[in-house]
Order: sequence, then C-alpha cells, then structure tokens
Amino acid sequence: MIGQLYAEALTGTPAQIEHLDGAVRPLDSAPWFHLDDADEALLGHCAGPTLDVGSGPGRLTAALTRRGVYTLGIDITPDAVALTREAGGRALLRDVFDHLPGAGRWSTALLADGNIGIGGHPENLLRRIRQLVRPGGAVLADVAPPRTASRVDLIRLRRGERTGAWFTWATVSATDIARVAHAAGFPSTRCLPIGDRWLARLT
Repeated sequence: MIGQLYAEALTGTPAQIEHLDGAVRPLDSAPWFHLDDADEALLGHCAGPTLDVGSGPGRLTAALTRRGVYTLGIDITPDAVALTREAGGRALLRDVFDHLPGAGRWSTALLADGNIGIGGHPENLLRRIRQLVRPGGAVLADVAPPRTASRVDLIRLRRGERTGAWFTWATVSATDIARVAHAAGFPSTRCLPIGDRWLARLT
C-alpha cells in the first residue's frame, strides 16, 4: 500500500480499498497498532533473529524486541518506519527485494497481516525470503482461511475523491499455501488456526 493515503492510515485516518471493478471496502488499520491473542500466539512461534517484512507501525517488531528477540522491521513508508522506532523497535526504510542486512542468517521471517500479498506474486516473494532466512529457518505468514479463493487483485486506496496509485495484491488461502511455498523452495508447510486467523509455517 504505497503513498500518502497509506501514510495517513497509519495515523488512524479512515480510508477504503477500491478494486478495479469499483467495489470498495474499509481499510481497517486499527489492528496494526494493538496486539491481540492471535498476535501473541504468532509471536510465540518466533525463534531467534526475526525479520518483520512490511512491519507497518511496528507492533510485532516492538513486541518481539521487548521480549529480547532481536527483530528488524522493514517497510517502504517513512511514517511506518518512524512509528516502529518510536514504539521501541528497530526498522529500516527498505523494500524486501532491496539489499538487506543479515541476508541468509535470519531465523524467522514474518509476513503478518496478509503481507504474503506484497507485490501480487507470492511465489516470487517467498523465493526472495528463502534467500533471507538461514537454512532451516521459518517463514510465518498470515493466510486466508481454507477454501478461500486465492487470487491477485488490482487495487488502490481511496479517501473521498482522493485516490492512490493502482497496485497488485495477492490473497493466498491455507488450502493453496503448501503448493506456493513448495514452488518457492520451502518443502514443509504447516497451517494452524490462531483465533480467527490462519497461520502458515514454512520451513
């Protein structure tokens, strides 16, 4: 989610997600700021140095840091990086496909809040993250519930008459994640429900 409207959403300003066919739905940014029970369960699976991809305002990065887990958040929006640092987390203004510190040595990589959709090509994203985690390292990804249709959407952010640029975003269901992960070089996938979310653990 690129641009000023995303930056404003990080302050709690309401926005919508608009699809190419004109359908709109609210962009709910509230969960980005507060840990819930599902987040706590997710964090319990993080072992060793952790890379939080698309860290947003940094609730997970900061929470792991408070637990003594070395964690780095990366995001492409300066406001998100600033908020993560204010929350007590480490963060860099960086795209996941850019040069990143610790490549090949991260124990865990997080793709929370549907961030497996970044770039609209989950296989490419996971293949890149495979380069970032150490051998035997894990990727923890929020995925859609089983039997949800996996798809790629062209979307943009809207607030009233203001709109952002179009970008692609993918949805991957728990039913399909093993196939996508295997194609990206992860031979093992385990899915489990955590609250009302589904977590995929790729190794």
